[in-house]
Amino acid sequence: MSDSDTSLEPAVLLTIIGETVLKDRIVKLLKKHNVSGYTISQVQGEGGHGRRLSDLAGYNTNIEIKTIVSLEVSDAILCGLKEEQGKHALIAFRHNIEAFY
Repeated sequence: MSDSDTSLEPAVLLTIIGETVLKDRIVKLLKKHNVSGYTISQVQGEGGHGRRLSDLAGYNTNIEIKTIVSLEVSDAILCGLKEEQGKHALIAFRHNIEAFY
């Protein structure tokens, strides 16, 4: 696909991985910043907070939330997520991308 076929815009892919109990709080934060869409997946892995097996629904499980937003919106969301840091297993990161959405 060439640039002439589609107009791509600079954007940020924001990825949030955290405990499932944070899902509603994170979604509320996204909606507060007028995020128009996101994808949520159940994930498993191991990190600084121990192993997450996804063995029982809602217990010791993690979710991954991905959304495409502007740099400014990603700054605001990351700032909002800082409130949960230290209370729950949570990591967030972003990549600069080009997208049509």
